[in-house]
Amino acid sequence: MTVKIIIKRIVPFEKEKALIPFLKELRNLGINQPGYISGETLVNLDNRNEVVVISTWQSKEDWNGWVQTNQRKHIQDQIDLLLGVKTEYGIYGYA
Repeated sequence: MTVKIIIKRIVPFEKEKALIPFLKELRNLGINQPGYISGETLVNLDNRNEVVVISTWQSKEDWNGWVQTNQRKHIQDQIDLLLGVKTEYGIYGYA
């Protein structure tokens, strides 16, 4: 079953420029992973500190495979260190 992964981050203005390269690197690596379909990064127009990444995968197993790669873990750790909080995400399927 196709799934959407929604990652919401609160990004202080002074850290936004430092975050963008990490997000681009994750996207560039992610597109080559088995099961990856698409991804987009959105900024809340009413609260510019809120950044949402939505990615679509062929299955939850494909997403979990990507989450467990050392490359992704390393970048994610750097993001968490930069923002000072652990990134949380949700896995959603179609009803």
